[in-house]
Amino acid sequence: MGMHEKLLNGEATMSVVGLGYVGLPIALAFAKHIKVIGFDINDERVKMMRNCIDPSEELEASDFDGCDITFTADAADLKQAQFHVVAVPTPINQTNQPDLKPLISASATIGSALKAGDYVVYESTVYPGCTEDDCVPVLEEVSGLKFNEDFKVGYSPERINPGDKVNTIETIVKVVSGSCAESADHIARTYDLVVKAGTHRASSIKVAEASKIIENTQRDVNIALINELSIIFERIGINTYEVLEAAGTKWNFLKFSPGLVGGHCIGIDPYYLTWKSDKLGYHARVINSGRFVNDAMGAHVGKQVVKRMLAQGRNPLDSRILVMGLTFKEDVADIRNTKVTDVIRELKSYNIEVDVVDPFANPAEVEHEYGIIVKDAPDTGAYDAIVLAVAHAPYKAMGEADFAKLMCHDNGVFADLKGLYRGQINTLEYWSL
Repeated sequence: MGMHEKLLNGEATMSVVGLGYVGLPIALAFAKHIKVIGFDINDERVKMMRNCIDPSEELEASDFDGCDITFTADAADLKQAQFHVVAVPTPINQTNQPDLKPLISASATIGSALKAGDYVVYESTVYPGCTEDDCVPVLEEVSGLKFNEDFKVGYSPERINPGDKVNTIETIVKVVSGSCAESADHIARTYDLVVKAGTHRASSIKVAEASKIIENTQRDVNIALINELSIIFERIGINTYEVLEAAGTKWNFLKFSPGLVGGHCIGIDPYYLTWKSDKLGYHARVINSGRFVNDAMGAHVGKQVVKRMLAQGRNPLDSRILVMGLTFKEDVADIRNTKVTDVIRELKSYNIEVDVVDPFANPAEVEHEYGIIVKDAPDTGAYDAIVLAVAHAPYKAMGEADFAKLMCHDNGVFADLKGLYRGQINTLEYWSL
């Protein structure tokens, strides 16, 4: 009997280690079909989930309905599971190098619960080779078991898009892989239980790891090109969005827009690949160049806003700017690796007073992570400039009159980073990427 069959008939249990933006949706999706143990090291988060509350504010209470799941912060409970899914963060450190501490720690935790016949499937984004070279040795050392003889390993990259209610785990094709042909088959059949779109069986774990990391690397490089073009077009004196609209009339033109590139994936994953490349003796020129351009955009935006204020005769030392939006993308609470902070940092470097508002971000979380205070609401008639950084739905519903009321003079600078109001601003000093 295969592992997927054991899971389906209740003879085996799945564990999901790490219940954040990725892990919790996976756990709940499987828990509608099989028995699941959801494990997280944060006991407060576990208590919230027991009460059908998603700490990440992505899921509704109804998403917990009909789920056979036990939430726990006790690693000993993992011994009851036979199929383990790892969905912990894989961040970078201050020098843009992979930080594998959460992944290695999770591997050690699972290793202490590992039994002969168990499966371990990693979903965390890593460089090709990480699962077998970095994680498996930890599993072997802690468990005392032999890889591929006593336990099997697989890799199936997460493709969850925060805030997206259409493209979900059920509707996105799932790349799967295993450490042998048998394990690959059982892992694919297990994911087939919940992924209606089907699975793609990669030829190896390394191929599956690489497929994930280039998804975001490709987007990063393409956005970097558009960001660089926006800087060039700024100097030429033409609008980037107008250029993109014209070029986009050709059927094979790839449609990307300029902007801040942050978040938990696109702004991080390329560094995992370039680090691995460096270890192999090759400097990834294109990928690194893209990262350089995108990492510099926050400072670029800040400088452009100040430049336009100075052109109006405004003294930065006496100025006040409102930044609208702080999360890494629209209509989500996720503040991980948001690059709006780079804009704020650049503005503050001129000793400008900066107010920040965001209808989705958790103020306590923002202050803890970045030391930034999020105001409940902006002040009326207070600002020399407004930076519309994130295209949240409430901001899309506003008009020029609404922004003008927030300005302290008639022709304040309005920086529209998403180009939402292009052609709609007549009085304010308008600028977009």
